[in-house]
This record gives sequence, structure tokens and C-alpha cells, in this order.
Amino acid sequence: MVQARDLVTFSSDAAFAVDPELRVIAWNERAEELLGYREAEVLDRPCWDVLQGLFPDGRPLCTPDCHAKLCFGCCQPYGVRCCLGRHKEGHWVKLSLSSIAIPQAHDEEISAVIFLRPYEAKLASDRDRDRDRDRARGGVVARGEEERDKGLNLLRIFTLGRFALIVGGRGVPLERWRRKQAITLLKVLVTYRGRAVPREQLLEALWPGLPEPRGRDRLKVTVYALRQELGALGLDPDLVHTENGAYLLRREGLWVDADVFESRLREGYALERRGQRDEALRCYREAEALYGGDYLEEDRYEDWCAEERERLKELYLDLLQRMAALLAAEGDYAGAAWLCRKALVREPVRETIHRALMEYLWKQGRRDEALAQYRRLRELLARELDVDPLPETEQLYQKILASG
Repeated sequence: MVQARDLVTFSSDAAFAVDPELRVIAWNERAEELLGYREAEVLDRPCWDVLQGLFPDGRPLCTPDCHAKLCFGCCQPYGVRCCLGRHKEGHWVKLSLSSIAIPQAHDEEISAVIFLRPYEAKLASDRDRDRDRDRARGGVVARGEEERDKGLNLLRIFTLGRFALIVGGRGVPLERWRRKQAITLLKVLVTYRGRAVPREQLLEALWPGLPEPRGRDRLKVTVYALRQELGALGLDPDLVHTENGAYLLRREGLWVDADVFESRLREGYALERRGQRDEALRCYREAEALYGGDYLEEDRYEDWCAEERERLKELYLDLLQRMAALLAAEGDYAGAAWLCRKALVREPVRETIHRALMEYLWKQGRRDEALAQYRRLRELLARELDVDPLPETEQLYQKILASG
């Protein structure tokens, strides 16, 4: 009987195995050739952190709660005909991804074996060959998309960065929706997910300034269109629910990246308070991986999502600072400095982050860079806010200056 680990070791394709939490537990030489990582560099790392996969249109493929994890948990295979994976050196590699889900009764440690191939359009003969190969590799044959468990057909909504929908592992081509206002309505309802939005508030968001009678008629048509689109995806049209003249997006059968982002943060906060730093850092890393960009970034000038965008951005900046502090406490000042630079891309004038970066650079022995960071901060504050650095920042600068 072929063992699951043997599928990785002896595979002619790039392959790796993951446990139920998607941590890499086996990695072969072909995977190293394809993505540049040696096995020792990826073992025990989440596969989403290694691959950093994207669909070709830029939507996130690899996340802590990706559809693959749901499939593997139900002993269902998962595959993507074309996606992008990040090479160790930073460039993107075009891939085809397939997998074998391993029943837990067969192997308690391995949840799935994942195969990667450089992407190329497959002929029918290639698909037949792949099917036969999968049968030979342990007898776990991939079932078609149409046979997936009904429970997997949930609506996955990505709001952090570019807005996107995934149903049953497939991206939803929003550009084909006939009424574009149905997309905007969905975005507004997602922003208030689980809470009823009064009709008047929706009218102001979708058609500001339009007389109410005309707005009500348009809203009825738009709600109908949205329900029709959801129904066409195999979803319950009553996801968009009406009650007492207001509308809400029901939470049943719904996955929203912003919800999972906040859930991971709360879990990390609790672990950190209990002194479980490694576990907290794991949660923070999962939350950080979900933050693909500011909330509904394509709607950055819309008032109805501005407050939520700012709230989530503040949580993200706090997350990066907490991660940096935990890494610094372990002596990883380079990692802490990198997180500070990442935060400054989002918020260039946040002085507390500049000050932390100065300290982390200094503790790495990069005194000149720490002093240069102070000068950049001083110029930035003068230009953008017409203020001087805070006394704490000046004290740190003098301390670094005197250390030479």
C-alpha cells in the first residue's frame, strides 16, 4: 500500500503534504526546484504562508481559512487549473494545483498531499493521464466539482483589498452581472453584515440626492437583481433578507475575510494576555495574511464604507506593531523592522512606528540607518503636518546619537 508520505517523496511533480492545520510536514526536491525553498525552510510553516497563492486576476487563493482547508476537512480533493505562487526570490510562478485528501482514519497526521506543476493548457489525454495517476496514488480519486458536499457551497466574500466572491471554490465573474448596482448593494450589506440597514440609508448610499419614490423603485429592482444573481450561484436568495423596511445580509452560509481577520486578532490578544507569545504570534500571522489591502479599496471615496475601512486599518496597524514587539522580544530585530516598514507603507506619518523602527535598527547595530530614519521622520512631519517629533522620539534620537 502506497503511504501518503511516499506520494511526496516519489512524485515526479513538485509535491508537499500538510496536516489538518495546513502546516507543511513533507516537501520534495521538485518543489524546491519549482519554488526555491528547501524542505527545512518550509517545515511546520502554513502552506498559505509559503505559496502566498493568487488567482490570475489577483484574488487571494491562499488564506488561513481557504477553501482547500474546508475541502480537506471533508476529505474532498481541491484543485486549481491556473494560479500564481510566489517563488522564494519574490517573483511569481504560474502553476496548476491538484491534491489528494487523506482520510484521517488512514493517517492522523497528514490531511492532504498537494501537487504543483508549471501551468500549461492540458489536453484531454493529459487529463486522462492525471486521473489514472491519481487512482494509482492510493486510490483516492478526485470527484468532480458537481459532486462536492452541499455544505462546501458557501459564499466567501473578500473585502480586504479587491472585492471578490468565491462559491464552491470558483471565483464569481462580477463583470458579467447585468446590474452593477447589485454589486454595490452587496458591498453595503456586507459592510453592515448581520445588521439591518434602513431603506433610507441604502438609498443615500446607492443614489444620493435621488427623490425617495424613484429611489424606492430602483432599490426594489436592485434587490431583486441581487437575489437572482445569488440564486444563479446555487445560493439561497434569502441571504438578502427584508425585515421592517430594512435589509440585511444573513450570516448563515457566509464567510467574510474581515470577520476572520478580527477573529484571529481577538484570539491573539487573549493568548498574548496569558503570556502565550508563540501562539499569539501564530494567530497574528494568520490575521496579517488575510489583510490583502484596505477595506474595499476600489471604493475609497465612498462615505458608506469609510468608517469601516479606517477601523480595520487601525486594527491592522496595531497588529503589525504587536507582531514587531513580539519578534523584538525574541531578538528578531530584523523581522520587527520589516513589519514596521510594512506598516509605514499604509501610514507614513505614524510616529510611534517610526520610533519603533529606529530602535529596532539600532539594536541590529545599524546605527546610521536609525539616525537616517529619524531625519526622514522629521522632514515628513514638517512637510505633512507642520510639527516637530515628539519628546520621546527626540530622546531616542539623542540616545542613539550618543551611542556612537
